[in-house]
Amino acid sequence: MKDFDFYIVPTPIGNLGDITNRAIEILNQVDIIACEDSRVTQKLLNHFDIKTKCISYHKYNEKERLNSFLEILKSGKKMALVSDAGTPLICDPGAVLVEELRENNIKVTALPGANAVITFLSQIPREDESFTFIGFLPKTQSALEEIFNKYKYSDVVFYESPNRLLKTLSILKNIRPESKVAVGRELTKVFEEIVIDDISSVIKYFEENIVKGEIVAMVYRDKRNSSVSDFDEKIMQLKSKNFSAKDISVILSELYGVNKNDIYKKVLNLSNNM
Repeated sequence: MKDFDFYIVPTPIGNLGDITNRAIEILNQVDIIACEDSRVTQKLLNHFDIKTKCISYHKYNEKERLNSFLEILKSGKKMALVSDAGTPLICDPGAVLVEELRENNIKVTALPGANAVITFLSQIPREDESFTFIGFLPKTQSALEEIFNKYKYSDVVFYESPNRLLKTLSILKNIRPESKVAVGRELTKVFEEIVIDDISSVIKYFEENIVKGEIVAMVYRDKRNSSVSDFDEKIMQLKSKNFSAKDISVILSELYGVNKNDIYKKVLNLSNNM
């Protein structure tokens, strides 16, 4: 097996039984574990009787830690990076560090493991495999409206806090009242719950039930408004880049979930009218 210097190690998103044997092995073998919150990680390590030393690494000190981590690794020691839950670098710090390590020829690898988005998507109905992952949504209403309008022809997946969920859903309802939504909370835990319904029904449900735990949600793409008349500007932009009518129809169909043949006809009509 190839030997690496730095390991990116996913941790369970709820159920401790979801950690892999390899993850336990690596966390035991490395010299140091970089973690978001040592109190959270220590509970995991104690559960599996792992004695490895932890060093804090989070969004407020990630740049400050670069030089010290490089020195540790260049001295011949090995490190692992974990987040509080799930896969590091997915809405968690680490990208700056990994870029620096690769530039310094430090051998980096990632272990497969728990991720809330994939766990969520694997248990809800979808028409196809395409989706847009936003991560944590912005907090201002104008920014939320911009995202929900921009991606109305894509299935949009995002993380949200329990105390903000109803506000976010209310903003969505105001601009896209016919939306269908899936909301998952407490995934892999005792009180795991998935709610899938139209936006009004989902809002009503969470108004009547306490919202607790980590939230993953998806807004289904808007089909009713997927009219080819909305794509004139996008078609002209792609034509200016010398894309063919066939290429344009494929690109816009994949990105926005509209009918490929309808887009193709629209491209030809626009070309004939120029």
